[in-house]
Amino acid sequence: MARRCEVTGKSTRAGMTIARRGLPKKKGGVGLKTTGHTKRVFKANVQKIRILLPNGTVRRMKLATSVIKKGEITVRMDGRMCTVPLVKALRGRNREFVK
Repeated sequence: MARRCEVTGKSTRAGMTIARRGLPKKKGGVGLKTTGHTKRVFKANVQKIRILLPNGTVRRMKLATSVIKKGEITVRMDGRMCTVPLVKALRGRNREFVK
């Protein structure tokens, strides 16, 4: 599966970088001259995390860090979309402390 957020749809995007030479006018030069355009990619910061859903199931999702910071996600449960708080599922010995 691609680098894509399952909630927002953020993914890798294409762009350009512009190479310039010279000294800017405000610094006393005659201005910047463009010497080339190069393609580049902007990659979304997508993390794979385990989420504990309200019905008690654990689901592994790829989420953008902006969604993780926000603290709530919109997921399809029982055939309808609902917004739930983001709770990371603990694993290993940590699960005993939750119970």
